[in-house]
Amino acid sequence: MMAAFYIGGLPLSCRAQRIAFWNVENLFDTYDDTLTLDDEYTPRGAKHWTQKRYEEKLNQIYKTIMALDAPMAMGLAEVENDRVLNDLCRNTPLRKAGYAFVHYDSPDRRGVDCVLIYDSLRFRPFRTRTISLSDTSGHYFTRDILQVSGVTSQADTIVMFVCHFPSKRGGATAEKHRMEAARRLRLAMDSARTDYPSATVIAMGDFNATPLEPPMLKGLGLPCDQYENLMATLPPGEGTYCYQGHWDYIDQVIVSKNQKQKAEAGVFRLTGLVTDDPRRLSSHPRRTYSGPRYQGGASDHLPVYLDLKSR
Repeated sequence: MMAAFYIGGLPLSCRAQRIAFWNVENLFDTYDDTLTLDDEYTPRGAKHWTQKRYEEKLNQIYKTIMALDAPMAMGLAEVENDRVLNDLCRNTPLRKAGYAFVHYDSPDRRGVDCVLIYDSLRFRPFRTRTISLSDTSGHYFTRDILQVSGVTSQADTIVMFVCHFPSKRGGATAEKHRMEAARRLRLAMDSARTDYPSATVIAMGDFNATPLEPPMLKGLGLPCDQYENLMATLPPGEGTYCYQGHWDYIDQVIVSKNQKQKAEAGVFRLTGLVTDDPRRLSSHPRRTYSGPRYQGGASDHLPVYLDLKSR
């Protein structure tokens, strides 16, 4: 008999299927990888990234995951390697939740990747792969999209894409890269719907674009009859990321429309993840670093989540 994991007095199998995403802002270990540009995240680097700071960040991440009601699956962005994931899933109290992970090294220059952690009692992957967004001929390298297809403990098939689109740094060239990333993601989502017609298809990630910018509207072709961007209907003036006092939903969840399930999404604005900004009379995520200054927070982004419920 499989063990049950309980939150709030109810077996998780009786609750909605919760899936989440979080850009965890440069989750590096303290070791120097000579093949990537991670030097600043070492004890002797510019960030003075020590074992104590690293463990404190892991501690905050695991507590946030548990406060999210231990999602069935959770995409993470800006994770360095398997060592970090082992430390998170097996060397913190998160190990009691039975999390495993899917990770591939991508060609990103700094060595940060998209990953998926999942509750192995409630989700079983049967196919995983990456979708390259790099252009080797043009010497352009960035993180891949991670695709994970699996079956839940309720016998539902779910195909998840974990994304971290190229940043806006670089003007028109950067916009071209984001549009191409969106185009490749849409092709992969459509292919997944063809391969698994009854599956729920979910794309989640840091898209470095709001729901109303070209990569989402033109590149992904949203809104449309096949998919809905669940962040597009959330209240304006809020968001997942704050730049110069302005909040935006650059972390989003897109889900295929399904007659059997309804989807609800939100931003997880836990008190400890946000701090006041008296200069701008506003708030912003409590990040780990602000430039070279250590702030001691978990991330400069807030997590987003999706609840799938039977209609």
